[in-house]
Amino acid sequence: MTFNDLLPSGWNGADVVFVLAWAATFFAVIAIWVPLMERKPSSRRAAAIRQRRTDLLTKAREPKKRGLGKQGIGVAKQVVQRLELLGSGQAEAAHLKMLRAGKRSKDAVVLFLFMKLAMPIILGSITAILLYGTSLYPMPPIVKLVVSVTMIMVGFYLPEMYARNAADKRKATLSKAMPDAMDLLVISVEAGLNLDSALVRVAREMRLSCVELADELELTAVELGFLQERREALRNLELRTDLPSVTALVGTLGQAEKYGTPLAQSLRVLAAEMRTERLMKAEEKAAKLPATLTVPMVVFIMPALFIVLIGPGILRTVDALSNL
Repeated sequence: MTFNDLLPSGWNGADVVFVLAWAATFFAVIAIWVPLMERKPSSRRAAAIRQRRTDLLTKAREPKKRGLGKQGIGVAKQVVQRLELLGSGQAEAAHLKMLRAGKRSKDAVVLFLFMKLAMPIILGSITAILLYGTSLYPMPPIVKLVVSVTMIMVGFYLPEMYARNAADKRKATLSKAMPDAMDLLVISVEAGLNLDSALVRVAREMRLSCVELADELELTAVELGFLQERREALRNLELRTDLPSVTALVGTLGQAEKYGTPLAQSLRVLAAEMRTERLMKAEEKAAKLPATLTVPMVVFIMPALFIVLIGPGILRTVDALSNL
């Protein structure tokens, strides 16, 4: 009995190599992707906030502390540390991207940098094996080279695309919830609460409707209590969210703290502007709706309408001509 006798009917050795290569690709992507997934977002966010509070207190007591600690993600952390990527400007940019994507742990930065190194190698190796190691895809040498280089570039930009998409989704969620949070902040400030207590109260109320914004406000309240400069805490909120509305809020809070302007009145004006902006965006989407529905109407509704209106007349004409 030979190896070909064990294969299903119609299969050959090339088919087996193709299936094994794609299976290896699938499991490799899953093995790298699973650590980035959050299985319990609410508990992970709460744990991240508690860890951030502890880190801030430790940083205030020991300003010169460095390093990532012993607990981590093993191989990825060792590779990144050996290449000294955490001390570069790229690590700072990656940290900011992870913050805007909602990933506050240091391991997220390590995984991001490791994936930017590993994904081009993995995708390039798999593509080279499929194109040069097997005869499944007969192509000219120049085409194989172009495909291999393209897959390497795709592997390099995949982590960037993931971080950008996650940040854009989170940014849209925060933008929708900001007007409601501003109204609650105005009510809290007018009730006599200071800024720290007002942020905590608003975060508690926004927990059910927008967890992301509640986390950001709670973290800002914690930083306001621990950091030496309150403006630094507001600046961190602006960097993490990257929203024009949050930039306006930070400017208003900074102006009120610096010049002593009435905080409640300034927040009320800012809340009214945010509500007006949200209403204008809704009206803009409503105005675009007729143009958006034109193509579906032409493609799906008009043919059915023509059949219903013209179909009986065509059938009667055919019957009359057949009788003649």
